[in-house]
Amino acid sequence: MITRCYLEITNICNLNCFFCPKTDRAKRRLTLDEFEVLTNRLQGKIKFLYFHLMGEPLLHPLLPRFITIARDKGFVPVLTTNGTLLSNGYGVIEALPHKIQISLHSHEGNGREDAEEYISEVMKFSIEAVERGIVIVLRFWNEGGGESNNEKLLQFISRYVPQPWTQRYYGWMLKENLYIEYDKIFEWPDSERDEYACDESFCYALRNQIGVLVDGTVVPCCLDHAGDINLGNLYESDLESILSSPRARAIYDGFTRHKAVEPLCRRCGYAAVTKRFRK
Repeated sequence: MITRCYLEITNICNLNCFFCPKTDRAKRRLTLDEFEVLTNRLQGKIKFLYFHLMGEPLLHPLLPRFITIARDKGFVPVLTTNGTLLSNGYGVIEALPHKIQISLHSHEGNGREDAEEYISEVMKFSIEAVERGIVIVLRFWNEGGGESNNEKLLQFISRYVPQPWTQRYYGWMLKENLYIEYDKIFEWPDSERDEYACDESFCYALRNQIGVLVDGTVVPCCLDHAGDINLGNLYESDLESILSSPRARAIYDGFTRHKAVEPLCRRCGYAAVTKRFRK
């Protein structure tokens, strides 16, 4: 069983973050029927179903229903959101996803000035969610990116959950089910850039994660935002056939030998900067 699948329920976003590569793909949302087809093809083969790749999932009006369907099919639903639409997201809490990751670095990524108002909505939502047993992760994925307003946001957060917090190796536990997570800023992979070019690499793509774009295209990981590594379409083939294709096997076997066989993988800023996948 693959641990995680990043299912893109929409590639539409309400922000324009400087660190996001954007997408030139046609803007669309999954219909209910499409979601049923894709999740039926993934059922029993995926544990965690992440409602994100590109796009903001809270823009999808059927998100609470999608979460419920996913839980009923045996998936563990997880959301990643920029946190700007949480005032309209309380139906998501009622649907009870396992975890919601809120990317607080998206606030500075848009040069916004309403930090206090933003954190107020984030924390009200988060506190209600954790009281219902949902795990909330407040993400600062901007380390090493120059000036940030992290300290200001942390001060606002501490008004809702006073310190001291419990330190963890990647951040803090504020209270049960409520966490802050830090990570380094990184460049998305780009097959046209040579800055991070390196043949020697390891990645968990196709080992414990895959991505499915909104049009059904299966990609090896959540960073293939443009569908450069098109392994097949889940509307047209079952997952087993896609993952056993020559291209997919070459990627998997390459990483087994610590070799990146795809141009996009050889130019992955995430693997290069974070060194998370070095073994």
